[in-house]
Amino acid sequence: MTPQQPSPTPQPLAALVNGEGIGLGEYRAELARYKAAVGRELSTEDELKVLNDLIERVLLAQAAVEAGYLLDEGSVQARYDQLVTQLGDEGALLAWMSANGYSESDFRHDLARSIAGAWMRDKILSELPGTIEQVHARQILLYNLDEANEIYTQLGAGEDFAALAAQYDPVAKGDLGWFPRGYLLNPKLEEVAFGLQPGEYSQVVETEIGFHILQVIERDSQKPLVPDARLVLQQMALQNWMETRRAQSDIEVLIP
Repeated sequence: MTPQQPSPTPQPLAALVNGEGIGLGEYRAELARYKAAVGRELSTEDELKVLNDLIERVLLAQAAVEAGYLLDEGSVQARYDQLVTQLGDEGALLAWMSANGYSESDFRHDLARSIAGAWMRDKILSELPGTIEQVHARQILLYNLDEANEIYTQLGAGEDFAALAAQYDPVAKGDLGWFPRGYLLNPKLEEVAFGLQPGEYSQVVETEIGFHILQVIERDSQKPLVPDARLVLQQMALQNWMETRRAQSDIEVLIP
C-alpha cells in the first residue's frame, strides 16, 4: 500500500479579502519596508496602516480582473528583472525573499497583484474629467464676529469688496483662485461659494478658523483643472472608490 502523501502546509495568512488571502510573509515584508522607510519602531497604528494598504491593493487587483484586465506574464517578469537589477543579482533577491518569508511563486503572485492594482488605479483616475465646473472667489477673513458683521454692513452700504479684501489681506488680497467642488478643506465654505453668482457675496460664514465673507468673481462650467486641483480630486476619487469597495467586500483580519 502506497503511503498517503501529506497535504501541503497552508500558507499562514494575515487577512482574507473576498476569499483571497494576504500572506503573513507578505505582511511582514511590508512591515519591514515601512519600518526602514520611517526609521523607527512601528506602532499599532503603523501596523494597521500597512495591513490596510495591502487590503486595498487586493481590492484594486480584484476590481481590475472584474474590469477585464488580463495579466501579462511579460510585465511580471520585467518587474522581477528590474528588482534583480536593483539588488545586484538574482541571488540577492532570492535571499531577500527567504528572509521575509516568501517563496518565489508567492513573490511573483504579489508582483502580479501589484501590477493589476496599479492598472485599476490608473483606470479610476483616467475617468476624471479634464474640465469641470469651477468658481474663482475671494474672501474677507476676520477673527471677531462683531467686526465681521460690521464689514458685512459696509458691503451692504456699497463698499468695494476687493478693496476691503485687500485691506485685510495685503499680499493675496483675499484671492482664493479657481477651484472645483471638493477642493477646499472646508465643505461649508465650498457650498457657499458654489451657491453664488459672479459679483455676489455671502453672509458671514463661521468656521473653525474664523469668520468669512465670500465673493465669487467668475464661474466656468467647463474649466480645465490645474495640476494641484487635479491631484486633490484624484485623491478624493480613489478614497471614495475604496470606501465603496470596502463596504461591498468581505474582509477578515486574521492577526491580533
